[in-house]
Amino acid sequence: MKSIYLLLTRSQTFVSRAIHLATDDPYTHVSIAFESDLSCLYSFARRYAALPLPAGLVEEHLHRGFWRRHGSVPCALLKLEVEDAVYEKARKQVAQMMKKAKSYHYSVVGLALCRMQIAHQRRRHYFCSQFVGEVLQNSGALCLPKPPSLMRPVDFDLLPSAVCLFRGQLWQLSGQKGYPAVA
Repeated sequence: MKSIYLLLTRSQTFVSRAIHLATDDPYTHVSIAFESDLSCLYSFARRYAALPLPAGLVEEHLHRGFWRRHGSVPCALLKLEVEDAVYEKARKQVAQMMKKAKSYHYSVVGLALCRMQIAHQRRRHYFCSQFVGEVLQNSGALCLPKPPSLMRPVDFDLLPSAVCLFRGQLWQLSGQKGYPAVA
């Protein structure tokens, strides 16, 4: 058995505050990681720390870029236990997508339609929870309660198979000397 990690967050950016106002969800962003030290997370988000656009498929690093400047945000760290073959399939899907990261775009339309409960898929366009949901569904890690394009970050927190390892502020997760192994 191996573990896949999901980090749920809610920053104070304009987009995150707008999503929070529209949904009242405690988390507005989700990232996926394959290592317990969270050394590299993957999601659909801003490409440059200081600019909301352009956005697309990115690697997120908790010690630099956007998260280094925004450690005082609520977060939850979830763990999914999966079979080795499922883990490898999910990891390979993300690796294949990362090879063509520049060809993937943030789906603003999909995000708005998700709020209205209208499933929408457009080739190479995702928002964060749609991306994570699709990776988990395609790999067989879990059966989603709804289509990936209708998944919101909070929906992952409600999955019975997701074990919450930590809930608090992002800076508390990190500690002074770096992010702990959470396995």
